[in-house]
Amino acid sequence: MKYARLTKEQFDELHPEFVNFLATQTIDKAEWDKIKVEKPEVAEQELDIFSDLIWEGVLSRAEYLENFSKNHIFLFQCFEKHIESIVLKSMVADTNFLTKEGLQWLSDNMFTENIEMKIGKKEYVEERNISIFGLIQQGSFLSDGQLFKQINSIVNS
Repeated sequence: MKYARLTKEQFDELHPEFVNFLATQTIDKAEWDKIKVEKPEVAEQELDIFSDLIWEGVLSRAEYLENFSKNHIFLFQCFEKHIESIVLKSMVADTNFLTKEGLQWLSDNMFTENIEMKIGKKEYVEERNISIFGLIQQGSFLSDGQLFKQINSIVNS
């Protein structure tokens, strides 16, 4: 398995796609039910293959990621060969970017000595999608990139 198996909730959400996936292998509901009982290892393989296909599609389209913690915000823009990052760090210990108040504080203090900003660019060490998946496993999530674009446009103007 290249990525990770989807959760039960994700499989439930993607049920129609999974049915189509099985249909491409000429497996109908009766056949699938039989496989689950008689050959659970084959059923497990099918779940893993489908999970990898879904992840591959999602990761191939991924352009922006965000990761928030109490005192840091990591923003990423994913390109074909490299990734660019903006890292914001609060220099005030009791700031909490995980709250609405913390984000308001960030807005009020963005370009002051209270916020340390680092901008970076890095070539992928591994395959692009594997690298992006690693960031997701560390807590990043896909985003529309609005915050990255806003900060990037101010910094580059």
